[in-house]
Amino acid sequence: MIWLLLPLALASGGLAAGGLMIASLGGAPLLERLPRDEYIPVHQFLVTRFDPFMPICMITATACDLALVFTAPGRAVIPLLVALAALLGAIYVSLVKNVPINRFVAGLDPEDLPEDWASVDPRVRWRNWNLLRTVFAVTALAGNAVAASLVLGGV
Repeated sequence: MIWLLLPLALASGGLAAGGLMIASLGGAPLLERLPRDEYIPVHQFLVTRFDPFMPICMITATACDLALVFTAPGRAVIPLLVALAALLGAIYVSLVKNVPINRFVAGLDPEDLPEDWASVDPRVRWRNWNLLRTVFAVTALAGNAVAASLVLGGV
């Protein structure tokens, strides 16, 4: 079972970390530089490309890590617990912070933005929360890589 779960955790966690890294290094800076009337359609477009891909990757990696905590050799359990905790952190930030912002932006009309746009513009908040979940996802990937190294006997 470990020979299936660990590669699946690495692959799905790596895809999640990569997707979040792309959003952090390219997407967020792009969105922040766009004029507000161009920002809304671009954000709306990007969100539809990352959903449901990112949630599937994160949930798959989390499920694999949860199963691995109970099936992997003892020396691999600590990095798997780190990976599991980090993925749960990324999922929490996604659900509680980024998804509500995405829903807010999805409901906006670029032609009719709120009068108080300067105070409700979500770009900086979205970027900051995205950076946090990126750190979580990369930490999870590192935990899974360490676990794989320990399972393979490389350390």
